[in-house]
Amino acid sequence: SGYRCDPQPPEPQSPRSFIKKFEEIDEAVLKNDQQAAAAKIKELMMKENNIKLNIAITGESGAGKSTFINALRGMSDDDEGAAPTGVTETTMKVTPYPHPNYPNVTLWDLPGIGTTRFPADKYLKLVGFQKFDFFIIISDTRFRENDVKLAQEIQKMKKKFYFVRSKIDNNMRAEGRKKDFNEDEALTKIREYCIKGLQRQGIESPQVFLVFSFELHLYNFPLLHQTLDRDLPAHKRDALLCAMPNFNPEIIRKKKQALRSKVKYWATLSAAGAAVPVPGLSIAVDAALLVGVVTHYVHAFGLDIPSLKRLSARTGVPYAALCDVIISPLAAAKITKELLLKVIAQLGSVAALIVAEEVSRWIPFIGILVSAGRSFTTTYKILKLILDKLADDAQRVFERALG
Repeated sequence: SGYRCDPQPPEPQSPRSFIKKFEEIDEAVLKNDQQAAAAKIKELMMKENNIKLNIAITGESGAGKSTFINALRGMSDDDEGAAPTGVTETTMKVTPYPHPNYPNVTLWDLPGIGTTRFPADKYLKLVGFQKFDFFIIISDTRFRENDVKLAQEIQKMKKKFYFVRSKIDNNMRAEGRKKDFNEDEALTKIREYCIKGLQRQGIESPQVFLVFSFELHLYNFPLLHQTLDRDLPAHKRDALLCAMPNFNPEIIRKKKQALRSKVKYWATLSAAGAAVPVPGLSIAVDAALLVGVVTHYVHAFGLDIPSLKRLSARTGVPYAALCDVIISPLAAAKITKELLLKVIAQLGSVAALIVAEEVSRWIPFIGILVSAGRSFTTTYKILKLILDKLADDAQRVFERALG
């Protein structure tokens, strides 16, 4: 269906292969070759489904790696399947934690560098550095010699790395006791201190982000996401974006924009189904296709039932209170053909288009072409309307959850 990140088969890694596929689709559309375009779109979506994003979370023991991993997955520390946390070193082996909705996006909890089992000079080889797209090095105080050694080794391997200063809320509480407290100035002071410390140890232009894992919308986490979004190749950017929790309105806007850019491809698949001269086939194809696409929308916006329950547990806002602000019947529900058709029937202008599409296929000589064109328009409008409503619901849930 083109909406889930399944763990196999292996993904093609080359960004160029994705660019070429988009070019081939555009060429087929320009030639009005619906069947060729549909075949290439299916191939592209299969490639996108199999994109793997492996994120390494590392640092010295007790730095808050597991809590950070749980936060990125939209989970609380005590949720089922969460990375275990504790005041002592809890990670004794390289442990994968797939995203609950997008299992091809995996966060890896790595043992603290410098521990007996993972000495600094052998660390990267022992953890299998080659499989990771980038590294996040976490410290809850200052970055130490082992952190710097690791960064230098990662750099030699031509991999990206970022420094995250965790538990920044502790520092902000301490700074807040001062009479002349200014949050922006305090954050700048701490960040500059970390940067200068790393520079003194030989790291050029270190990228440092101040984060409080229990409140990702605060401090530098939005800046971290912007940096990752900029640094990742385009074909992995959307995978990260969809897996990200909705930590601010901007992330919701970006998700909506990314999902909307694919609507024309789903509409092309619909048009290809309408071009087959079998009565009723177009509606059947559209319904099956829409179930997959809309389910993807719901997951990306965190509006599926498990995601909403995790959000409730993480924020303390009752699940019922989150559901109260949701308007679309597709959110907090299992997406089925029956539910979708019911929702579509309530969209008056769209329902009329569906009827016109089926009628037009009986027009002599040109009926199939007219039907295909109307199918494209119908599917495009349906998905655009549904996407807009779900994005609005995500915004309302965000506002209710964070007050």
